[in-house]
Amino acid sequence: MMASISPSPGFVASGKPRADGLTAALAERAAAWRHEALPEDARELVRQCLLDWVAVCVAGAHEPLTRMLAEECREQGGHPQATVVGQGFATSCRQAALVNGAAAHALDFDDVNMSFSGHPSVVLVPALLALAEARGASGAEFIAAFVAGYETMCRIGAAVSPGHYAAGFHATATIGTFGSAAACSHLLGLGAADTAVALGIAATEASGLKSMFGTMCKPLHAGRAAADGLMAAQLATRGFTSRSDAIEAIQGFAATHGPDLDPDAALRDPPGGLYLRQNLFKYHAACYGTHAAIEAARHLMDHHGLKVTDVERVAVHVSAVSDGVCNISEPRDGLEAKFSLRHAVAMALCGIDTAALENFSDERAADPELALVRERVRVQLHAECSEITQAEVVVKTRDGATLRHRYDAGVPETDLAAQKARLVRKFRAMAAPAISSEVCEQLLEIVERLDELPDLSPMAGLLSGVPLDATRH
Repeated sequence: MMASISPSPGFVASGKPRADGLTAALAERAAAWRHEALPEDARELVRQCLLDWVAVCVAGAHEPLTRMLAEECREQGGHPQATVVGQGFATSCRQAALVNGAAAHALDFDDVNMSFSGHPSVVLVPALLALAEARGASGAEFIAAFVAGYETMCRIGAAVSPGHYAAGFHATATIGTFGSAAACSHLLGLGAADTAVALGIAATEASGLKSMFGTMCKPLHAGRAAADGLMAAQLATRGFTSRSDAIEAIQGFAATHGPDLDPDAALRDPPGGLYLRQNLFKYHAACYGTHAAIEAARHLMDHHGLKVTDVERVAVHVSAVSDGVCNISEPRDGLEAKFSLRHAVAMALCGIDTAALENFSDERAADPELALVRERVRVQLHAECSEITQAEVVVKTRDGATLRHRYDAGVPETDLAAQKARLVRKFRAMAAPAISSEVCEQLLEIVERLDELPDLSPMAGLLSGVPLDATRH
């Protein structure tokens, strides 16, 4: 692990926290990470994040929104610096990061970290892969840069939570821009001072609204964060100027993007020493805010041997935070269904596989029989509960029994070998319909050897080809 860095003199240990020097302190920490100092479990987690990203990006490469972005990218043109996944062409680093970031978030199946209420890998990997491909960076350099971006992003998230997200900002888009900037700054070899400049550029680029959930703009947020953070780092290398206190400045990021700022939270080490160890992978193809309710409903149905015809009504108790995230009452299409607690629970009651991408379709959202089951489900919001990863599902059966189960989807897996096996299964299931089994195995082998790779061109080459069935959507 990196050496301890003392807080800026502007910070005080007690009393009202002062924010002086916050951006500079975070930049110093970001620049200090080194691959050789990382513990093995951290390196393994980066490899798992990359594997999961490849799976969701390959699967999302020919979603309609990705095709639109790729078509726009082709029309605009650009120097062939980096691969556009699944599209058979290369373009500028910025354009590649934009399209690949949106593609990987198109299915809302990518990893999350609740420290900043967002999706980390989807903004870090597209930017780093594009930059690494263009510059010939090694796998070890990729890993260290990924950790630098990840930890910076989560620290900023801790400093502005919960007010930033509650105010309506999509943290993947906003705070994700900082993460991409910090990661790319590290890959470019920037020191602390220039990294602070890049964070300042990122601060004025950061944007993204939660009101766009359920539309194509949500995946666009991820692509923009990756691309904008990359541009921030590249501009910083050219001497572009910005404020080096952009997070804490008067009318800066924190002041304009949320009601509160806790600089001590940004500098405090997380439990376990790394935010990366709190990474959560998705095994249901829907918003993470629905996962606890899905798991609780499944448990009740399986544990009690229930059929959907046994269920009279269902109450889903969740945090009030869910209302602005995943509480679309009557989803009109497959995309909105991913953000509907009622719909996701109805699917679980019916025994529909929520890990299968094809089950979150327009047809399934309009299914009259599933809609009837959905009518039995009521969502009850609780202001006293702040954790969107927790849910209690209460089932009232037709024979008068009341059954309940609580589930917390916010607990990270500690058995990394078991997690890897599950992610490999997810990878094969998602990638197989799009690419050959031979390419799947080659990608698995490359990710496994990431630390040893002198450059990432082998991965780029495998990801560039058009999937076997580009019309499957």
